[in-house]
Parts: sequence; C-alpha cells; structure tokens
Amino acid sequence: MSALKQQITDEMKAAMRAKDKERLGTIRMILAELKRIEVDERIELDDGRVLAVLDKMSKQRRDSIAQFDEAGRVDLADAERRELEVIKTFLPQPLTEEELSALVSAAIAETGAQSMQDMGKVMGIVKPQVQGRADMGLVSKLVKAQLTQ
Repeated sequence: MSALKQQITDEMKAAMRAKDKERLGTIRMILAELKRIEVDERIELDDGRVLAVLDKMSKQRRDSIAQFDEAGRVDLADAERRELEVIKTFLPQPLTEEELSALVSAAIAETGAQSMQDMGKVMGIVKPQVQGRADMGLVSKLVKAQLTQ
C-alpha cells in the first residue's frame, strides 16, 4: 500500500475515534474513489496516482463551489468547501507562483521550446513536478505567457 493511501486510512481511523462524522465521510469518499480505480484497473495505486486522484477531487470541489455560489446555494457551497479542506490536508504544500514560474522556465529551457506548438513538451515535463501542488489551469497560463514572449 502506498504511504499516502496508508496515511488516509490512518486518518479515517482517527476520525472514527474522534467521532468526526463530516471528516470521516469525506475520507471514506476519498478511499472509495481510490478503491474504485484499483478495482477497475486491477492495479495497486502508487503515491503519484493517489496524488493525481486527490488533485482531481479538489478541482471538482472548486468547480462545484463556483457553480453553487453562482446559483446562490450557499449551503451546498459550504459543504463542498468543507470537503475541499479535508482533501487539501492530504495534498502537499502548494507551490507559489514564483516557484511555478521558475519550474516552467526550466522546462522551456530543457525542451528548447520556441512557440506554442511546443507547449505539450513543456507541460509533459512540468505536470509530474507540480501534481497536487498547483492548479494546472494556472500552470497552463504561465506556460502560454512565457512561450508568447
């Protein structure tokens, strides 16, 4: 079992002992998604893949929060925010915009990218380095900005 998945399981047990129903529900949802992927693909998830799943789940929550806020459903948006806070506890420390910019610059130099046609090469190098630590939309904007200079 991956170290991150083990940490999530341990946190589930701690939430059970503390009778923290809200946290427990979110952690169970995370573990259910991980288990679904393992069963569907007949694989054991490593830390990188677990991070990718958590990143996807946090992005889904952010999108839902925006939609619920727009629709005036504060109750549903608050529930999504609480789930997002629990998911964030398992993600690594987010990168600052300066750190992201430096990673993008290094990837551009490494690939020798000159134009927007090389964006895929740059993203291929940057994505594994920032998985779970940055919003890929922001990373994409930074790559575009640096490639169009």
